[in-house]
Amino acid sequence: MPRPAPPQDPPIYRALMRAWADRGRTLPGRHDPEWVRLSAPPVRPGQFSASVDPLGDVR
Repeated sequence: MPRPAPPQDPPIYRALMRAWADRGRTLPGRHDPEWVRLSAPPVRPGQFSASVDPLGDVR
């Protein structure tokens, strides 16, 4: 038995998505490299070193 086609978005929503895409805006449900970059935690040089602390402090 064939599955029914998924419901389509309303025309106004499709038009809004098209307008946002034309302007280079972020779209719901789409991969956004800028958001990934902005939301990634900052990593400072040496933050994850495997070196032993010379003072014997716990890291």
